[in-house]
Amino acid sequence: MFSNYLIGLREGLEASLVVCILIAYLVKTGRRDALKPIWAGIGVALAIALGFGCALEFGSQELTFKAQEALGGSLSVLAVVLVTWMVFWMRRTARHLKAELHGRLDAALAMGTGALVATAFLAVGREGLETALFVWASVHAASDGTPRPLIGVALGLATAVLLGWLFYRGALRINLARFFTWTGGMLVVVAAGVLAYGVHDLQEADLVPGLTKLAFDISDTVDPSSWYGTLLKGVFNFQPDPTVLQVTVWLLYLVPTLGLFLAPVGFASGKGKVKEPDEPGSRPSKAPQA
Repeated sequence: MFSNYLIGLREGLEASLVVCILIAYLVKTGRRDALKPIWAGIGVALAIALGFGCALEFGSQELTFKAQEALGGSLSVLAVVLVTWMVFWMRRTARHLKAELHGRLDAALAMGTGALVATAFLAVGREGLETALFVWASVHAASDGTPRPLIGVALGLATAVLLGWLFYRGALRINLARFFTWTGGMLVVVAAGVLAYGVHDLQEADLVPGLTKLAFDISDTVDPSSWYGTLLKGVFNFQPDPTVLQVTVWLLYLVPTLGLFLAPVGFASGKGKVKEPDEPGSRPSKAPQA
């Protein structure tokens, strides 16, 4: 449940910050008339992301077992690729995100209502689709027949919305660079588990060999149905009897990716500092800057 809460929080907060930047900029520049198209674009993006998630969930139920495993494994690998790209992208460009969105908004304002809707849709839609895919893959990997994974995601998204609102109101100040570094690192650990589980799905679909070659089997020591087994499964997607290929892929992904992500360069070295979105809650400047 914790890993899914983290996904909802991390991904949801990124979308919340984007919304904060868009809304705060329009309010501070006196363009409240453009808020409705922005909210319309955001609403469309959220609806498509939700529909995408539902299509993945309910569409996969109509497939045969091997087809389900092939789909689940392939989408798990794709989700890991996207979330890895996302955490590195945010680490590299977060401090420029505000200026980038402001530039897009200025261009959209000059073009009209349709451009505003498209700008909000594209800004939030990418985050929404990535979140839907990674949440589906993570829930698929960690699901034990209970609603706890989805509850974790929902709580994470609710927390992200609350934090976004507090940022906008100026009631909260945290070091976003440090926040995204630590949560990004934890997401890399979660992604490693999702990748290993995806490989297992592909093995069960007979697309990848080695299903019977176990790296170890500690099922007698770590009971998957126990509280600690459930905890390990929920946080790290741990299983007591992984295949050799699963362990190999997990190590080959986690060690270099986490090492590179936490390397003391860029944001990690403290050279860049991420400011709160358009400094919500501060006094409007006399001459708004684009």
